[in-house]
Amino acid sequence: MTNRTPALALALLTLASLAVAGTAELQVVHNAADPAAATVDIYVNGEPFLDDFAFRDATPFIEVPAGVELAIGVAPGDSEGPGDILATIPVTLADNRRYVAVANGVLDPSAFAPNPDGRSIGFTLFAEDGIRTRTFNGLVKLKTLHGASDAPAVDIKVNTAWGDLTLWHGLAYGDFGSDRTVLAREYELVVTPAGSDAVVATFDADLRGLSGGAAVVIASGFLDPAANQNGAGFALIAVLPDGTVAELPLQNALARVQIIHNSPDPAAAEVDVYVNGEPFLDDFAFRTATPFVNVPAGVELVLGIAPGTSNGPEDILAEFPVTLANDQTYTVTATGVLDPAAFAPNPEGRDTGFTLAIREGVRERGLIRRVVVQAYHGSPDAPSVDVRRILRGNDRLLIDGFGFGEFQGPAYLWPRQYTLDVTLPGQPDAVVASYAADLRGLAGGAGMVFASGFLDPAANQNGAAFGLFVALPDGTVIALPAAGDDNDLRFQDKAGELPERLAAGQNYPNPFNPRTTISYALPREGAVRLQIFNVRGQLVRTLVDGVQSAGNHEVVFDGERLASGSYVYRLTAGGETVTRRMMLVK
Repeated sequence: MTNRTPALALALLTLASLAVAGTAELQVVHNAADPAAATVDIYVNGEPFLDDFAFRDATPFIEVPAGVELAIGVAPGDSEGPGDILATIPVTLADNRRYVAVANGVLDPSAFAPNPDGRSIGFTLFAEDGIRTRTFNGLVKLKTLHGASDAPAVDIKVNTAWGDLTLWHGLAYGDFGSDRTVLAREYELVVTPAGSDAVVATFDADLRGLSGGAAVVIASGFLDPAANQNGAGFALIAVLPDGTVAELPLQNALARVQIIHNSPDPAAAEVDVYVNGEPFLDDFAFRTATPFVNVPAGVELVLGIAPGTSNGPEDILAEFPVTLANDQTYTVTATGVLDPAAFAPNPEGRDTGFTLAIREGVRERGLIRRVVVQAYHGSPDAPSVDVRRILRGNDRLLIDGFGFGEFQGPAYLWPRQYTLDVTLPGQPDAVVASYAADLRGLAGGAGMVFASGFLDPAANQNGAAFGLFVALPDGTVIALPAAGDDNDLRFQDKAGELPERLAAGQNYPNPFNPRTTISYALPREGAVRLQIFNVRGQLVRTLVDGVQSAGNHEVVFDGERLASGSYVYRLTAGGETVTRRMMLVK
């Protein structure tokens, strides 16, 4: 805990000037899980009392004036004076009594999930007197507070040699429980809905070091962070008389996590990953992934990213605190670039700075005979796109308009051979790139498809070019090959039969530098024209202009003298026209 002695001493000298009948002892705890109140300043009667007071932090017990009204003001952590106070709560303490005051609730209740028992969740102080700080050796004195605003009334039980014993019954939000005295031993504290055996959570409570002492056990955070502005998850914290706050570990609480390295910044080609300062992944390479692994849930994990040559946690470049939910499955994707100013901006103005993109509820397994496909857009200089899947000429939208930094899915596919077209949103013929996806060996499995690299490497420190990759649950990463004449499923011959319709396959490779092959099919002999246009509609080159026989044809296009960018090729024959898009990347 932060040493607050100088600030408290100054405040107490100011308060001592009051004409008072006596003193009381007061401990203040910050348990307001509203992210907007993560750090606050506390004023008493307009004078600074606590500076940068953090969520789940506490003061020791200190002497304060009794018998007079104390106006306790709460202000943002960057406040400059009492003029910034957001809420003022008056309290009057009795002489020679000992209190705990817990800042709790949220600043704007309408922006959070309501309390299921109808209790007010507005920001306030929950105060209780008669707090004990000592007891007999071999014992521990416990008091509790229900401070989780979206949780119903609960029972808190403790395991004993004679079975579970209910320490506190029917505690609703804002309620303090009566004092309970237990032996200084190791326990499991089991939280259940009031009157129910359904377990909300089980926590390990090691009280062996508290013999002769006391603690206030507080239910903290949100049962459903996603419905509460992604505030802190539910926990039990133990507040000791000296101001120490200990978060009780969830018993056997585990989450499943896969980490994918998808930052195309050449400076981050290999990174080391640390968790809470300890080495976790060494020389973790771009476009590689871990298998899904078990990690602790319900506690804060600080993921640190360092260069691949790091010698220890002192070399960490960026840290990302995460708290994972018990029994949930996550993908954590390293994405973006270290210095956005040194790279091409995202065309939609999205932030491309290096970060960890986290997706909860990721599937490790599919349905019987189906493949679960989830997707992440991780190409910093690419616009929002659609992904369409083509199977035997049947074209359907698979992923609808997602931009850099966004996840989509899941989608459930049959284990077949597909072509995946990456197109501009709502423009199925505006193909940015096309890939072959063979899912025939993945029945009952799953994969995370991620767009990776740069559309224009030359404008991005010659980083890796755009591509689609799939991370499988075992950590295997597969690069999807560009769809070409050998694997394009739109117009393959059937036992030597002539094509039934005019068709143009996606050029292969795509993106390309500087040459690519364009394949097309003619159902009958006739005049054919194949032309290349830039995105402004200007004719760049005519590749074919003459009579050709029915069947499959191909032509090589050389873009050596053209600038990087998007181009369109247009095939015209028999009064029909087919248009496709391709990408030249130098």
